[in-house]
Amino acid sequence: MSDLLDQAFEAVRRLDPAAQDEIARIIKTLAGDEEGEPVPLTPEDRAAIARSRAESARGEFATDEQVAAVWAKHGL
Repeated sequence: MSDLLDQAFEAVRRLDPAAQDEIARIIKTLAGDEEGEPVPLTPEDRAAIARSRAESARGEFATDEQVAAVWAKHGL
């Protein structure tokens, strides 16, 4: 294991169990582990996905300016 990965795991060990499980699922997905459990979606998540798909089907996408504003808001 690399030193950086070892440091990351040590940092994760200090988190609460729910956060640890979420990070573990992400790592398993990135590593290509098909046996990892899918992240459960809430009804609100499912509604947001449905809205996004409908907007996409209608060709409604954010403008370059809107995307830049979001990036700037988060310091990216």
